[in-house]
Amino acid sequence: MKNLMKKFFKDESGATAIEYGLIAALISVAIIGGVSTVGTKTSATFDAVSEKLVEAPST
Repeated sequence: MKNLMKKFFKDESGATAIEYGLIAALISVAIIGGVSTVGTKTSATFDAVSEKLVEAPST
């Protein structure tokens, strides 16, 4: 029983999968944040251009 407990606590095979999962989650959060920021800025740029087009006199 004692050897089984030692073997159980020394086994680190699941730790690597958990670490990869955490890294993937952090990368996903960074990508979502970046895409959200770029999308917001792009939308603001298109809104500004649209307003200028509406204000421009037609010829």
